[in-house]
Amino acid sequence: MKLTPVGIDIAKSVFQVHHVDQQTGEIVNKPIKRSRFLEYFANRESCLIGMEACAGSHHWGRQLAQMGHKVRLMPPQYVKAFNIGNKKDAADARAIWTAVQLAGQSVAVKTEMQQAMLALHRMRQQLVKFRTMQINNLRGLLTEYGEVMPVGRAALDNGIASAFARLAERLPAVLIDTLREQWNGLATLDHQIGAIERRMRDWKKEDRAVKAISEIPGVGLLTATAAVAMIGDAKAFRSGREFAASVGLVPKQTGSGGKIQLLGISKRGDTYLRTLLVHGARSVVKSRKHTDRWLEQITQRRPFNVVVVALANKMARTIWAILAHDRPYQNAFNSVRPNPSAPLA
Repeated sequence: MKLTPVGIDIAKSVFQVHHVDQQTGEIVNKPIKRSRFLEYFANRESCLIGMEACAGSHHWGRQLAQMGHKVRLMPPQYVKAFNIGNKKDAADARAIWTAVQLAGQSVAVKTEMQQAMLALHRMRQQLVKFRTMQINNLRGLLTEYGEVMPVGRAALDNGIASAFARLAERLPAVLIDTLREQWNGLATLDHQIGAIERRMRDWKKEDRAVKAISEIPGVGLLTATAAVAMIGDAKAFRSGREFAASVGLVPKQTGSGGKIQLLGISKRGDTYLRTLLVHGARSVVKSRKHTDRWLEQITQRRPFNVVVVALANKMARTIWAILAHDRPYQNAFNSVRPNPSAPLA
């Protein structure tokens, strides 16, 4: 049965819906309030519903899927190509309706647990940023009074107490007390970051997929939990190469007149996951603990940073293979493409 395509431009309070009535041919493009959105689709036949992958889209995708509708989330840059004219809700819904009918890369609807883990990553990332800002602020203020602290958090921990003692002899107490409060606030941030990481470890113990990809060299707690949460359904990608491309670990292409030039990596997709993969790959290349013939050969032929990105790309493809095929990690595993001309058993 052919599903009726529907384009929805979601927002905070008012959603815009665009579809064509299959019986009358009438073009429907109207706003629907948030409180009546699910009611509008509750008694309809199964539809192919398209939405941009944005804030709230995974929640509404889960709700609509429970009603029997097929939901397809699409990257905003893919939908933008079909928006002709001025930027408004009606035009956006029409563009989504057009895009959902064409073949293209879609975003898998994430489960609530996957979104919860992503929320932990975002909060941890924000706390780490706050901690770095506060440390740099303390360093700058101490430098204003002639106290230049050594590089590194450990050196700062060891030397800041004596710096406060020296400054207390010649500076007002109100400033010293405030600086100490700022310094003590770092312990609170450390505790909050540690608590989030403990919750991630608890999830790792319970989730088989996270434990499986944690066996990959260079994939630690953060990378494993972030990858499983962000990839959603691994089978939404046709291959590991497609997943690596979605993370931005493939060369960017430009060309004209039949000549294509490969540039640096495209840096598309989620910056956070790509950063974790690159950092993990860099640790593997530097440590040399894991002997790999492929890695040894490419290290001899390519610069260090090129090797790191190539290994990050391989790690992404390995993560996809483990999740898509539900198999454990095997070192030096060689995949064999089936021969279509071979006789069936």
